[in-house]
Amino acid sequence: MPINLPYRKSLLKNENFNINYCATKKKNVLKAYHAWGKKKLYGREYDGIKRISYLIDEEGMIIKVYEKVKTKTHAQDILKDIGELD
Repeated sequence: MPINLPYRKSLLKNENFNINYCATKKKNVLKAYHAWGKKKLYGREYDGIKRISYLIDEEGMIIKVYEKVKTKTHAQDILKDIGELD
C-alpha cells in the first residue's frame, strides 16, 4: 500500500494532534534509519521496507525506537510513551 501522506497529515490535523509526521519511500533515508533491509515471507528472503518507527523529540533526538511495530497497538504504545515523557 503506498504512503498517503496528505491523508495522514489531514487526519492528524483533524484529530488535533500537534505532532510532525514524516514518511518516505526514499531508499537513502530508509537505510539511514535502518528501515530498509532483509525481510522474510513464507520462507523467502528479500530486501524491503521494515515496519519501524521512531519517537523524536523537539531537538531532533531519537528517544525511542519501535523495531517490532504491531499495527493493532502501535498508536497506543506511542501515546503511552509520550505520556511518560511529561
